[in-house]
Amino acid sequence: MQRAHTDTIMQVIGYVERNLNNKLELETVAAALHYSKFHLHRMFAQTVGLTIHDYAGRRRLTEGAKLLAFSRKPILEIALESGFESQQAFTSAFKAMYKTTPAKFRKSKAFYPLQWEIRLHEEVLPGDFRQEDICLAGPGDVDDWMELVGFSVDGYPCLDEGTYLENLKRRMSSQEALILRDGGRAAGVLAFWAEAGSVEFLAVHPQYRNRGVGKLLLDKLQNELLCGREITVTTYRAGDKADTGYRKTYADLGFAEGELLVEYGYPTQRFARGPRAGVAHD
Repeated sequence: MQRAHTDTIMQVIGYVERNLNNKLELETVAAALHYSKFHLHRMFAQTVGLTIHDYAGRRRLTEGAKLLAFSRKPILEIALESGFESQQAFTSAFKAMYKTTPAKFRKSKAFYPLQWEIRLHEEVLPGDFRQEDICLAGPGDVDDWMELVGFSVDGYPCLDEGTYLENLKRRMSSQEALILRDGGRAAGVLAFWAEAGSVEFLAVHPQYRNRGVGKLLLDKLQNELLCGREITVTTYRAGDKADTGYRKTYADLGFAEGELLVEYGYPTQRFARGPRAGVAHD
């Protein structure tokens, strides 16, 4: 990705972060940064994987959820600070994403984010990756791994980072964690449970999303480490407004829909990828 392109996206993100309590429309952001709104929309969506509107909305709700969990401010005040015109508008948007009302979320005292601020690398060099580039992850990879977790929380509802970190360390100690690096940075990570054949976590840095990193990690797991066994993953149910495209991504990676589930009180669906998926056949 060209440096100028990255700088532009970071300017957009910075503007959004500084104005989360204001009404953020594409026209407003484009005018502030002196860009064509159509060009800016396309550039941002291709890089981040979300529109500016969706990214801003998820960030505002995350900050609102944080205030619900860690402050005693009235819900109306939180709604207005989060950029919503009314408590009703905040409650409607919050319930669509968090599957509960702000009041019930506050009572649960179990905060989790929809979206943290995304930070991009100044420059990403072109080039192809191979499965041979994928390594088992260890303690020295934790910081870079957790950075990707911060970028990928939108795909994992109810993710508690403290609990997640404990589980990650167990996966690393049992050699059930893979990492693909590009120089000194993590391009993609995958944690799995070999006994169950399940993908526990898959994340690809936004700047590497269109370079086949997810498929490489899954093929490495399924065809080499699990000897061609079926693998499964859980994600959002159809029609969930919180889904930023994960169902489509898994379908594109060869997964098929399975049974409906409820995990940590959240409605999800299991997807399965058949044996030897990703292997070319004559």
